[in-house]
Amino acid sequence: MKRLATLWSHVPAWGRMLVYLSGGIAVLSTARVLTGAGQLTAENTFRSAIELSVPIALAGLGGLWSERAGVVNIGLEGMMALGTWFGAYGGIAYGPWWGVLLGVLGGAIGALLHTIATVGFGVDHIISGVSINLLGVGVTEFLTSVSWGGASAKESPAIPDNVVRLDLLPFLKDPLRELGSQNRFFISDLADLIVALTTGVSALIVIAVALFPLTWFVLWRTPVGLRLRSVGEDPDAADSLGVNVYKMKVLGVMVSGALAGLGGVSLVYLFSGKFQSGQTGGRGFIGLAAMIFGNWRP
Repeated sequence: MKRLATLWSHVPAWGRMLVYLSGGIAVLSTARVLTGAGQLTAENTFRSAIELSVPIALAGLGGLWSERAGVVNIGLEGMMALGTWFGAYGGIAYGPWWGVLLGVLGGAIGALLHTIATVGFGVDHIISGVSINLLGVGVTEFLTSVSWGGASAKESPAIPDNVVRLDLLPFLKDPLRELGSQNRFFISDLADLIVALTTGVSALIVIAVALFPLTWFVLWRTPVGLRLRSVGEDPDAADSLGVNVYKMKVLGVMVSGALAGLGGVSLVYLFSGKFQSGQTGGRGFIGLAAMIFGNWRP
């Protein structure tokens, strides 16, 4: 057992991820065979699971940036709410990609308020974050009533155009679907998963997935990331070495809000195609919990 533990410790991170993924597929495949529930590992099931995870994952990634800079961001939920409204408004008024940009900006505005309160005035992080959550919901309710139909309005009109969907491996789509239809143990389930990951994929999902290795690279392989993490670990020591503590904290929280805003945008464009009151549904808090469960790493 000790030897196995030693060998496992030398397996690179990507190798461990492959082992975990293979184990998960094997468990699902076993459940499918035993229960006869073919939809459990169907292409559409995997696609829905991926799309449902994106807003939570982006909120968690945003929380990571803030906490690594030493600021607890309880306000992720409010920043996501701002992202949903501004994303929908931009999509209706200017087009989907402008909606994405405005949604990111909306989340960043919430982060700016959190930054001013916590970094600028030293307000308790929890109190500031809860205030941002209340403010985000209130602002979106007010803006909805002003923009789309009076005080009783609870949603926006449908966004005319959506973000483009991509076929990343079009030449493999048909062979993999054929393999998936054969109901073989593990192999067919893996084929369905690959099709779900590469066929009809929203560009927002591609961006979200790319942000995880990018975050890892910036935080753990660049001087800026080292300074930001040092500020989160020991701001006094970082300051004594010439690191601008204030600047690093502002950077971490602003990126956090932008990512939460992007998570809100994904709720609009991947699901309803419009803004709806209460759309975030606690996903900001779930993302915060996911970040802690992931040991503050992407």
